[in-house]
Amino acid sequence: MKKPLNRSLLFAIDALHLPRLKSLLNFHTKTHFIQTLQNCDNLVFATLTHANILKFGLFNDTITTNHLINCYVRFQKTAQAYQLFDEMPEPNVVSYTSLMSGYINVGQPQICLWLFSEMRKSTVLPNEFTFATTVKACSILGDLRRGKQIHAHVEIFGFQFNLVVCSSLVDMYGKCNEVDFARRVFDSMEDKNVVSWTSMITAYAQNGRGYEALDVFREFKWLVWEHPNQFMLASVINACASLGKLVSGKVTHGAAIRSGHDSNDVVASALVDMYAKCGCVVYSGRVFRRIANPSLIPYTSMIVAAGKHGLGELSIELFKEMIDRRIKPNDVTFVAVLHACSHSGIVDEGLEFLNSMCSKYGVVPNAKHYTCVVDMLGRTGRIDEAYRLAKSIQVNDDGGALMWGTLLSASRLHGRLEIAVEANKRLIETNQQVAMAYVTLSNTYVLAGEWENAQSLRTEMKQTGVYKEPGCSWIEIKDSTYVFYAGDMSCERGSVVLSMLRELEGKMKERGYRGRTTGLVFIDVEEEAREEMVGLHSEKLALAFGLISVPKGVTIRIMKNLRMCRECHEAFKWISEITQRDIVVRDVNRFHHFEKGLCSCRDFW
Repeated sequence: MKKPLNRSLLFAIDALHLPRLKSLLNFHTKTHFIQTLQNCDNLVFATLTHANILKFGLFNDTITTNHLINCYVRFQKTAQAYQLFDEMPEPNVVSYTSLMSGYINVGQPQICLWLFSEMRKSTVLPNEFTFATTVKACSILGDLRRGKQIHAHVEIFGFQFNLVVCSSLVDMYGKCNEVDFARRVFDSMEDKNVVSWTSMITAYAQNGRGYEALDVFREFKWLVWEHPNQFMLASVINACASLGKLVSGKVTHGAAIRSGHDSNDVVASALVDMYAKCGCVVYSGRVFRRIANPSLIPYTSMIVAAGKHGLGELSIELFKEMIDRRIKPNDVTFVAVLHACSHSGIVDEGLEFLNSMCSKYGVVPNAKHYTCVVDMLGRTGRIDEAYRLAKSIQVNDDGGALMWGTLLSASRLHGRLEIAVEANKRLIETNQQVAMAYVTLSNTYVLAGEWENAQSLRTEMKQTGVYKEPGCSWIEIKDSTYVFYAGDMSCERGSVVLSMLRELEGKMKERGYRGRTTGLVFIDVEEEAREEMVGLHSEKLALAFGLISVPKGVTIRIMKNLRMCRECHEAFKWISEITQRDIVVRDVNRFHHFEKGLCSCRDFW
């Protein structure tokens, strides 16, 4: 029979195992808390877990505290997260990076940069996620100087080939309008993924370099087996929209359908915008109506699309539909609906929208909203009201340039020379749109018969080195783009284009067309020369080329960099009836759809 173990011996064995048991208990407790925090979806539960962590004495444990910081960051409670961080005896790189990311998520990127500078003073070294987060802060702020400084740190710490860091650098340089720097970083990357390709495409698209955006997308499709994500597709579609490339836009739409992203809000909104900017507002409507539950972004895109095409009533219907669905409008939505009212002459309802913005929807009107209203009043001849409103609004130079430029154009249209002179002076004071200010005032002097003042202004323009932007139009045929400049007969098939214009002019005169050159600036120019100058405006050259190149039954779509002049607008109506062709022109302000001798703008633009 075995003798029982001595009590003192048992005690000694327990004493040996106690530290291990305690350690095991701590490990399981920590694991439990960490899993609880990772799965936590309730702030109250997070606070209770925080209390239990304190109760079990795990507050000084860095890993547990980091998970607690992450949990508070998820709920956007940065004050609590910072308090935890501040009380940590030994914060590590995860502690810093989590908190920095939290401040970015609540729209305080400057605090993220401050934390990075504090981290640099400590012994904690940044990792790839720290750099990516810090670069993102610079991207949001558009802070190129700080971005370049952090890029230098990236090089020093050896992260210059890191995929995550380089993708964020490409994005940052793109948002700071330094696309060539972005391309340099992109080309230096040894490995690229769909995020880095998307960043490069977006950088080109957002900086008005649409052709290069499309080139990079083609390169991606050729070299990479990955499918494009929704953000890449949206950027490519935006590039097509800015260029007016309908064929490329349709191809990208097909890619979105194949990859299952066509119902995504961001992609669908981009498609609505692209079809509208390419003159196919009916397609915009079809895309919009295929969205199961459209959010604010698609609604706003569709309101903008309808407004640009002179469908102000449709824009208002969409706005009311959105409100009925309890979707709250933002400042961009109100710019869209006020712009639509302006371009359709819906003044009283437009003023009601302005007055209800703050009281009914909690949106404070800014310079863009007031500019739309100045435009709305000015277009309908209520120049004095528009002038009083413009004088009463305090805006910065950017906002002032838009507002006074709008009033200047309206004053020229209605022959209000005294207000045009004042608007011109205010516009030049902002040091923006100077060429437009000179040219518009010169036109106003001519319309008022003050030839000497007009000539003096033109002389002043030459002496100060101010030049009017040349008129330029382009047309897309089978995914090729043909560009035309005013008066330049070295264009594609120039002799045939000129012959077509002369033939059209003869047919128009046979039907009684006499032209309307009074709205243009011609100083001491004979009538015959006037007609020739107007006949060679860039949009007419593009139209003639379209008539000889685009098959009958297919809509001719023309883009122009300036506002379409009244003479060309009148001529296009006649030509649409003579040729029995549908013609769509996108100028700097809006769309004109010419069909059977009429225009969709109803001569109001």
